[in-house]
Amino acid sequence: MTSLTQSDIVAGLCDLGLYTGCNVLVHSSLSSFGHVEGGADTVIDALLEVVGESGTVIVPTLTGSESLNADNPPVFDAVKSACWTGRIPETFRQRSNAIRSLHPTHSAAAIGANAVTLTQDHLDSATPCDALSPYGKLPTLPDSFILLIGVTHISNTTFHHVEEVVGVDYHIQPGFVKAKILAGGREIVRHLMIHAYGTKRDFDIMESLYLERGIQHNGVIGNATLRLINAQKMVDLTIQCLQADKRILCAR
Repeated sequence: MTSLTQSDIVAGLCDLGLYTGCNVLVHSSLSSFGHVEGGADTVIDALLEVVGESGTVIVPTLTGSESLNADNPPVFDAVKSACWTGRIPETFRQRSNAIRSLHPTHSAAAIGANAVTLTQDHLDSATPCDALSPYGKLPTLPDSFILLIGVTHISNTTFHHVEEVVGVDYHIQPGFVKAKILAGGREIVRHLMIHAYGTKRDFDIMESLYLERGIQHNGVIGNATLRLINAQKMVDLTIQCLQADKRILCAR
């Protein structure tokens, strides 16, 4: 079995279009690469090497579930609450220099020049992926991308930001829940709105349009297919499409 090294992954990421100083939100499947020497840490080190000290890597560290509601509100521990978004983000969030946003269901962790900027206001978000969230802030920064490693747009959390901007009627549970957040030795209580489950999405329906418009570029590293998407252009175009058809992102 051929093994991928950090150098292999760095070369592939550069060929795809990442560069020093860029900001990249990474959704990933470690197993999609095949065998990687050093596992998740090697992938993380490759990403950080490519963006350099002036860039930022951010990963979703989601903890929400469909069991949560006003009667069963979320309790989130910034250190102890494991994410369900894969080996790479779970390894990433535990690094000493990672900053994790304080949201009880849709947190993200970041390392790099814009890590504080991207994560610091998520505690005050009224909805999971609003303008204060990392998913809302990333597209407003220059040189910002979404990278899908071995996963499709189904895993692309930024679509939920678009749904919140447009105000679709299926994304958020009605009313507020009382969430508890544990961080820095203190307990924080926030009243906020959380994700509604039940409406199946088809985010992949947008891929052909992104490719046609030059917003997305695909590549391969090892056995993994990678998709690199310009964050601001994706958000702008998807908002236009969703405003024209409020159910365009829903499975038919």
